[in-house]
Amino acid sequence: MTPLRCASTNAPSTTAKSFLRLANRSFFSTVSTAGQSCAVAPLEFLVPRCASQARGLLGRNDHLKLPAASLRESLFTINLGPRRNFTASAARRATVCVLNPLKDEDGKEAMLEITPRAATRLSQIMTKDGNPNLALRIQVESGGCHGFQYLMSLVTIPAKDSPGWSEVVREDDTIFQFMPDEADAQSPPPENAPRIILDEPSLDLLKGSKVDFTMELIGSQFKIVDNPYATSSCGCGTSFDVKM
Repeated sequence: MTPLRCASTNAPSTTAKSFLRLANRSFFSTVSTAGQSCAVAPLEFLVPRCASQARGLLGRNDHLKLPAASLRESLFTINLGPRRNFTASAARRATVCVLNPLKDEDGKEAMLEITPRAATRLSQIMTKDGNPNLALRIQVESGGCHGFQYLMSLVTIPAKDSPGWSEVVREDDTIFQFMPDEADAQSPPPENAPRIILDEPSLDLLKGSKVDFTMELIGSQFKIVDNPYATSSCGCGTSFDVKM
């Protein structure tokens, strides 16, 4: 074996030599204590934690008289405990589609997320107006300084079996509803939970986006953020370009 030397002085490394001598020994050496022999590790910090625990256990049971090879093997198999199985639960959606779900070309569900701030603001407006059927309609139209613009308005969605339903909800409309934290994930969202409604062409340009409520110096407003199809937008966030 080539002698180890210090790079700065070219002198043999005493520490390295000592380490190699210890490493060449058996993993455990035998010492006598009070007339009894027991196995100890030459370098305590080199012994795995499970081996240290097992060695202490075997030291208290010297009557086992295990051979040296069996003793070393046992130290790595004892006190490891039962194997734990880990499972991952699916992430809970904060927004669910309650009417006319659509899928894109890849077969994925087209989603529009309602942020907690937007849901809180919608709930406040519903409470203030005393109108639990209030919803936010979002529509994308051509225009604005970047080619497309967001149009938002508050609408009242009547009961589904009422005559006024077809006047407000069109055939290609999709409705998303916010799922409160206290709601059961396996059950539909509460009827008074905040809702957003938009038509199919608008959803095609907004899928994967978030509806947020922002408070800025220019005013407070509902706003579309994180639109994966928008390449640029104006400063106020009401107009945007799309990828072609």
